[in-house]
Amino acid sequence: MSSKINLLICLFFILHLWAAANVTAQEIGIYEIKRGDFFVKVTNYGARVISVLLPDKHGNIGDIVLGYDTIQEYMNDTNAFGAIVGRVANRISGARFTLYGTHYKLIANDGNNTLHGGPKGFDHIVWKVSKYTKGGANPRITLTYHSPDGEQGFPGDLLVSVTYALKDRYKLIVTMKAKALNKATPVNLAQHTYWNLGGHNSGHVLSNEIQIFASHITPLDEHFIPTGQIVPVKNTPYDFLKPREVGSQFNKLQNGYNINYRLESTKKMKPVAIVHDKKSGRAMNLQATAPGVQFYTSNSLVKKGKGGYVYQPYSALCLETQGFPDAVNHPNFPSTIVTPNKSYFHEMLFTFSVKKY
Repeated sequence: MSSKINLLICLFFILHLWAAANVTAQEIGIYEIKRGDFFVKVTNYGARVISVLLPDKHGNIGDIVLGYDTIQEYMNDTNAFGAIVGRVANRISGARFTLYGTHYKLIANDGNNTLHGGPKGFDHIVWKVSKYTKGGANPRITLTYHSPDGEQGFPGDLLVSVTYALKDRYKLIVTMKAKALNKATPVNLAQHTYWNLGGHNSGHVLSNEIQIFASHITPLDEHFIPTGQIVPVKNTPYDFLKPREVGSQFNKLQNGYNINYRLESTKKMKPVAIVHDKKSGRAMNLQATAPGVQFYTSNSLVKKGKGGYVYQPYSALCLETQGFPDAVNHPNFPSTIVTPNKSYFHEMLFTFSVKKY
């Protein structure tokens, strides 16, 4: 009799686990927005861009975003491929900060520091799809998330949304918003897509030409934490005020680029960077409202991606517009504090084009 009871208990738990897995599978989806021959695919797992397809100079459609073939691979991802990262993107030193006299201890996931919001940041939660229009005159998708008070150690309830929208020909608009419901809290959202304009499986991006509209950077210590200084890029390998190849001064660097730039313009929507891949003819012009941009050349990337292709170091570049890293611990940096009376807004405009020779 006891063996039958044990069997029934086992069956109950198996059915319970199956039901839970089935619910999770139903919650996570892939959504496409398209305009002509311009296609963007998004998943609500991490609010990620998982594919951007557009033609090259020969008219061949290619995917210019690194990623995976399955949702399960994104769930195991440690690179934040295509994700919205937060509540605070980049690093917070010592996994702690003080706000209005209260000390907050976060969850460290990068040595002693907190990176991209902690071990379960916004890139590893299921967002709600609140609006979705696949095509027509106004293709877009809006994803929302309620981050509870104390999540990963951050104070206060926070309502977050991101909208991906296609406009005109080859324009992708990313709009990030956040509202603190009951407490002041740091917020610094970033869109973490890995771009390779030649195609996700086309090799390194060192020959891509890039121009970054910034004359200063925030230098780092040996733990990748800002020193608090803001220094000019003139006469350094970080100077991209005039267009040049990504890898043209790699011999002067230890391991590629992974640095925050202070953007030049004080305008709300400001120029950030222009990237051009001569082989495919594709170009990307980025504008944003944020005060900084993290330029990262996937320096330590080794990962099997789409179609089994193995991504190597320098297989892509990231241009993560953002507030300055560790701003909560540097009073001289632009504030990243959001209050119930002051909401967060961050918009990026990607304009793609194809140059034919």
